[in-house]
Order: sequence, then C-alpha cells, then structure tokens
Amino acid sequence: MRKELLTLLFCVITLITYSQEIKFGKISKGALTENEHPLDSLAEAAYLYKSKEVFIEYTSSNGWSLVTLVHERIKIYKKDAAKYATEEIRLFKRGGTDEEVNNLKAYTYNLEGGKIKKEKLQKSQIFENETSKNWYSQKFTMPNIKDGSIVEYKYRKVSPYFQYLDRVDLQHSIPINKLNVLVKIPEYFKYKTHYQGYLQMYFNESFKNKKMRYSYRSNGGNVGRNTTKYDETIDLKYKYYELSKENIPAIDDREPNISSLRNYISSVKFELNSILMPNSQPQYFATSWDAVARRVYKTAAFGEELQKSAYYKADLESLLSGKTSEFEKAAAIFQFVKSKMKWNGTAGKYTSKGVRKAYKENVGNVAEINLMLTSMLRAAGLSANPVLVSTRANGVPMYPTIQGFNYVVSSVSFSDNSFALFDATAPYSLPNLMPLRTINWNGRLVKKDGTSIAINLVPSKHSVHDVNLNVKLSSDGMVNGLMRSKLSNYNAYNYRVRNNHIKESEIRTRIEDENNIEIENFRISNKLKIAKPINQLVKFSSEDLVEEIGDKLFIAPLLFRANNANPFKLNDRKFPVDFNAPWMDKNTVSIQIPEGYKVASIPETTAISMSDNLAVFKFQVTQVGSKIKTMSVVQFNKAIISPEYYQELKEFYNQMVKKQTEKITLIKK
Repeated sequence: MRKELLTLLFCVITLITYSQEIKFGKISKGALTENEHPLDSLAEAAYLYKSKEVFIEYTSSNGWSLVTLVHERIKIYKKDAAKYATEEIRLFKRGGTDEEVNNLKAYTYNLEGGKIKKEKLQKSQIFENETSKNWYSQKFTMPNIKDGSIVEYKYRKVSPYFQYLDRVDLQHSIPINKLNVLVKIPEYFKYKTHYQGYLQMYFNESFKNKKMRYSYRSNGGNVGRNTTKYDETIDLKYKYYELSKENIPAIDDREPNISSLRNYISSVKFELNSILMPNSQPQYFATSWDAVARRVYKTAAFGEELQKSAYYKADLESLLSGKTSEFEKAAAIFQFVKSKMKWNGTAGKYTSKGVRKAYKENVGNVAEINLMLTSMLRAAGLSANPVLVSTRANGVPMYPTIQGFNYVVSSVSFSDNSFALFDATAPYSLPNLMPLRTINWNGRLVKKDGTSIAINLVPSKHSVHDVNLNVKLSSDGMVNGLMRSKLSNYNAYNYRVRNNHIKESEIRTRIEDENNIEIENFRISNKLKIAKPINQLVKFSSEDLVEEIGDKLFIAPLLFRANNANPFKLNDRKFPVDFNAPWMDKNTVSIQIPEGYKVASIPETTAISMSDNLAVFKFQVTQVGSKIKTMSVVQFNKAIISPEYYQELKEFYNQMVKKQTEKITLIKK
C-alpha cells in the first residue's frame, strides 16, 4: 500500500510540474530520472511540452508573411526510440522566394554523475534535402541520445506564402503532457477551420485589437496619375484561436493494417477563403473541387506539359503499328513508358524539368512520367485523363484543396464502358493494379474543360493466396510434403516488390525459418511475367509439425498454414482496418494417415460470417479413406473495415484462430 501511495504521489507531482510554465532550457532532474511515462507505461517517448504559435505579420520591407514559432521538449525513455529525437522541417520555394528557418536552438540533456549535462546541436548536424522542384527540408537528429535523455528545440519559420497555414497536429504517436497552440489571424484574412480525428479538441476563439503601421500606394482613383505611398497607423482586429490541453494520449499504432496515421490523428487545418485588404479588391480562393481542378490544369507544369507531343511522335507511330484495339494500344503504350522511364523517387503533381527532358534522359518524377503517359494515350486516340492522388503518407484531402494532392496517375475510359488506372512509375504495376502508396481512398480525375470527378482508388478485385498441401505422416512424427501455392493480384504484386531483388536461397531460408520445415526442392515461376500469378512449389520435410504424447499423435489440420494468433487486441479501435484490397486465403490440405494409426477426433465443420457480407470463414475437416482432408477459406469482401465493425472483426478472428489451431488426434489401432 505504501508503495502504491508513493507511486500515486509521484504521478501527481509530475503532472503538476508539467502544468507549470515551461521555459526553454529549464530542465529538472526529476524529469531526467523518470524511467517511464506516468500515464502510459508502454510509451517509448513523450512530449513533455509541445508549443506552436502561428501568426500573420506585416512589415513595410517584406509586406505580409506567415510566422510559425515552435518549441518542443521530448523525453526519450529508451535509446531505441531515438527517432523521436529527429525533426524535419518542410520548406517551400518558388522563384527564389523561399521559406526559411532561423533562431534555431536545440539541446540534448542527460543526467551524468548527478548533474545535468547539456549538449548543443551543431550547424554541421543540420542537413538540407531537396525533395522535389518546390520542396526541400531541413533535418536534424539530436546528439548523444541515451536512455532517459530529454531533447529540446525551438525555431522560427518564416514564409511569404501566408495563404498556406501548415496543418496543426493536436495528437501524436506518443503522449503529449502539455500542448499549447495559438493562431493569430488579422481581420483581412478569412479562414475556414477543418477538424479531423476522434479526440474532440477545439480552439477557443476570441478577438483582440492591435495597432499596426501599414504602408500602401494609391492614385486616388485618378487614371494616369502616379501613385503615392501612404503610411498609416491603423487599428487592426486579430482573431485568436487558442488551445491549451494536458495529458493527450498517443494514437495507438501498435496494431496492423493502418493505411496512414496522418488520416486519423486529431488535427486542424486552416483553409484560406478570402482576402480583403484596405483600399483593394477582395480575393477569393478555390472552394470547390472543380475550382481546384481548374487551377491545377492551368498550371504550366501540368496542363501545358500534357499538350506537348512532338518529342515522342516517331516512337509512338512505331509502337502503334499493327495495334487496332483500344486495349492493345493502351497496353503497348503503358509497357513502353514503364520500360523506358525510371522514376527518380520524387512525388508531385507538377513536373520538375519537364516531360521533354525527362523523356530524353529516361528518368523523371511522378508527374513527368504519368503526364507523359497520359499525353501518349491521348495521342493514340484514347479517352485518357490525369487523376490527382494523395499518397498514403500525405493523408486524405477531406475538403477541396490543391495542397492535399501530391501525386498524379493516368486513366483511360474505354468505349465498352470499362475504366482503368495506370501508374508507370512502378515496374510491377498493371492496369488497375497500382503501387500501394497510391491506394488512398479517392482521387480526382481532371478533364480538359476543368471539371473533375471523384475516382475510387480502392481495388475491388480479390487478391488471392491459394495453397494446396499434400503430406505423408509417418508413425514417428516425420512429415514429408509438397506445397503448391498461387498468388494473384496484389498478393503477387507485393511478392514481386519484396522478393524479386533478392536471391531465391534467401527466400527459401526465410520459408524454412517461418514454418519449421526443411526444403528439399524449391521453385518459383512467373516472377517477371507480371500479368500472371506467382506460382511456388516447395518440397519439404519436418519433425516439428506433430506432437506425440503416449500413443497419440496431435497435428494441426492446416499444418503451418494456420493463423495462430489474433492480430487485433485493442479494446477499442478508432480508425479503420485497412487490408489494401479485398482478399481470400484458401488452403486445401491432404494428410496421409500413418500405418497403424486411426482417427480419434477431428475438428467440427464451421462456417461464420461478418455482417453486411464483409467477411466469411469456412472450415471443414473430413476423413476420406486413409487420408484426412481439410479445406479452409478466409475471404474479406471489403478492403477497408470501418471502426464500427472492429469488435465483430476481433471476434471473427478469435473464432477463426481457435478453429484453425484445433488439433487432429490420431491413436494407435
């Protein structure tokens, strides 16, 4: 009891300490000696303090600019969580007018010999990386990270692009002990606020007056008259958005099948709606999907690039020779672009060096490759259009926004009313089978006339893993068998991405280690024939698949193909389970009963399903002469299972695991 009271007292004192004012550089020994988070013992790290202040300011020399002040203090409980000691600041540049970071201060604090020792981040430890034509970043990792370290940094980010406020995250993958956010907007700028996430956190809104020195030029309405510069001190009303909150829990990412936490984390985005400056006409910004589509299409690095065709004309004529059907033409052009062009790893909806130069150099970014593909498809007489996409890492655009899209693919509408999506940046992609980074809810098909259509990016075709096992069981518990498996659609795609670059001997070793078998013969076919399924043949033996107790033998009906544990363990899950695509796992197993044994018991036949036809599980074990035959089918008909079905999904898996792990019992005759 005394120990429990001391622990409770420690937690209370700790939380009181966190609620006090946080000053940069003021680190307590108590915070450094803390070896686990008082409210989340599983946390690898925690924000002791996270502060962001955003405001639009005016100076006579630079005009209006957006300023962001960041101050963060992070506790690293385990050295292995050093990733939380890394900060990457994304910065935009265009035409020499760049966002910039200044006043950066950063320290690592450790307790050594009972004293606090701090180590400063050096300029040489800050790295600048260009990620695309208009984006670069400043990245640093704090030095001397140990178990129990605290890192702290603050900086000022200045941007001339005041119309684009960074998204403000109100939650993280680690707990936040104290969060302060302040956004100050002058009355000339009208923003909409868009909240997302399951934690209900909203800003307190208020207004405050402030005097400001403002400069402008005017000709007094007289056409032809020279303008005169005026300097005035004006009263300006600011709208304040304030949020202060303590003990914000981490968003739980310990379960599988999460598309991107960015889609579900609690956050707020400010969208500029209009600007009305003194002595100026009002400006209104895109507020519909069609307006977004028109702005993107009119951008030179998008729409103009689609119109260029001379650079590929000769190649296209040769390529289409003898091709008569729409499908032949589309397939030929798609394969040509995939084989000719190499993706440089850079995303983006706009070209960087342009399609002509990319074509000549055989390398380009996403936009250069897929806009080139779209243009060639159009030149071949096909109804092709670009489709704007937000990658999984970029999140889902929940409202009309240009910044929400960071990728572009191609589409073709065929005359038989079929439709296909293409991404030529990935060597193993096929029509309607694009890289997983692009499978992120909806894209936006952009037409020449500026209109747009929402396009569902989630696959509807099942990805199948079909396994056939034939084994012979000896009386001494030895299993000898042959396994044939077939992988189709995204199962085949994922296999090629993960395995085509490594030696077959490594794949063979991994299969042996994962399944407790020894492989005698191993064969893979269709690795590079991407339109066909992946086929595997494995001849194997094992001494570890049968349990012998007395005169009984116990063996799992699916051998090593059973699901042995339920991956879904949370009491509650606030975001969907994302399987990427509908899928089916089918196993057919035939076991030869050894001489001198007979069946004592086999699992009963089972069939279960989820509501709304989301999933079905069928399991049947039968004896046919001297063989035991098992058929197991797990099929999910939707790629994304919403949180409302989580408890049902969890129970579905519980029953499936329980049934698949039941044992066949053999006894001596």
